[in-house]
Amino acid sequence: MAMFNLTNFVNPGSFILLGIPGLEHFHIWIGIPFFIIYLVALAGNSVLLYLISMERSLHEPMFFFLSMLAATDLILSNTCVPKTFSIFWLGPQKITFPGCLTQMFFLHYSFAMDSATLLAMAFDRYIAICFPLRYNTILTRQVITKIVMGIISRSFCIIFPCVFLLKRLPFCQTLIIPHTYCEHIGIAQLACADISINIWYGFAVPVMTVTSDLILIGISYTLILRAVFNLPSQDARQKALNTCGSHVCVILIFYIPAIFSVLTHRFGHNIPHSFHILIANLYVAIPPALNPIIYGMKTKQIREKIILLFFLKGTQ
Repeated sequence: MAMFNLTNFVNPGSFILLGIPGLEHFHIWIGIPFFIIYLVALAGNSVLLYLISMERSLHEPMFFFLSMLAATDLILSNTCVPKTFSIFWLGPQKITFPGCLTQMFFLHYSFAMDSATLLAMAFDRYIAICFPLRYNTILTRQVITKIVMGIISRSFCIIFPCVFLLKRLPFCQTLIIPHTYCEHIGIAQLACADISINIWYGFAVPVMTVTSDLILIGISYTLILRAVFNLPSQDARQKALNTCGSHVCVILIFYIPAIFSVLTHRFGHNIPHSFHILIANLYVAIPPALNPIIYGMKTKQIREKIILLFFLKGTQ
């Protein structure tokens, strides 16, 4: 592994990303599975976007929201993971201050977009199961457009202030970040000024957005389950539950690591810092890779199109 002289970069206009402190000797080996996961995420989400855009039978609200999730996951993967490879395989890396702010913005923006998209998908399933006869009249093209614009606007408006909260801070020490990517509080902690506003804003944003999204998703699925168990036949109940199965799996993959990460940061003071950083990297890398696999396996329409694309065409 390339050695890195930290004293060469005391430029206050740039930062140094160290990787995972304490696991430097394992960086090369850790980078291999991350590279494989990245390729899976890139291929899986690209295939999803291709199928949904090309197949007219998939031009429905459910698959439109799924394409939004896939596009957001591609942004998330490409924002952090390539830089992580260079750190794991080439040693600590320099990143400019504007580059760090850009990475931070798209990282948090992707998380906010993912959360809002999952809420929109829960609303879609709620309408499909609780009001099946009115599905097409409720989720019209105009309504879907408004939902999409709301998701994009909300995510942008709550994350963009973080850029200004960081740009106002003075940095007068060696700017070393013991992480593989730039995130809001991690940058703010390097400032030689009061960062109370950053801390409170960083706390308020998840509470007001991600937590509220999770609560609304829980309410949606409570209503869905009540409607499902009121269905007259076992087959109808099973079919309704199957349509929600993939979405529930994706929700669990997205929110459980996030909640675990928050709890370990708040209460896991005895947990090594290297473990926190490793979990944070897994949280960025794994959901974008698993989401297309889950939908490909559990959604019949997508599974059939994938089989047709990769297997049946080759035999014709």
